[in-house]
Amino acid sequence: QVQLVESGGGLVQAGGSLRLSCVASRSIFSVNAMGWYRQAPGKQRELVVTITNGGSTNYADSVKGRFTISRDNAENTVYLQMNSLEPEDTAVYYCNLKYTSRLGIEINSWGQGIQVTVSS
Repeated sequence: QVQLVESGGGLVQAGGSLRLSCVASRSIFSVNAMGWYRQAPGKQRELVVTITNGGSTNYADSVKGRFTISRDNAENTVYLQMNSLEPEDTAVYYCNLKYTSRLGIEINSWGQGIQVTVSS
C-alpha cells in the first residue's frame, strides 16, 4: 500500500492561484497513472486531470487552460497548478495513483482529500 498526502489547499479569491502537492509515502516501481479528482458539495466525484507514465495528459474541459499537472518522479510527487480559479472550482481535491506492484497486483491509491475554496 502507498499512502498519498495532499497539501497546498486553502481559501483564495477568484482569479487567484494555488498549487496542490501530492507526495507518495514511497517510491513506486511501476506507475500507470497519477491524477487529481475533485468532489463539490452535492456532486459526484469528477476527473480534473490524469497523467500517464508516458506523460500523456487528460484534462477536464472545465479546467483546460487554467490547470496544469506536473510530476517530480525523484521526489515521488505530483503537482496541480491551478490558475484563474473560479468559485466553481471549490471542492475537495483528491490525489490518485494507479500502479502495478512488484507482485503484479494493480493498485488504486487515494489521498484523503484537501479542501480548495474560491471566494467570489
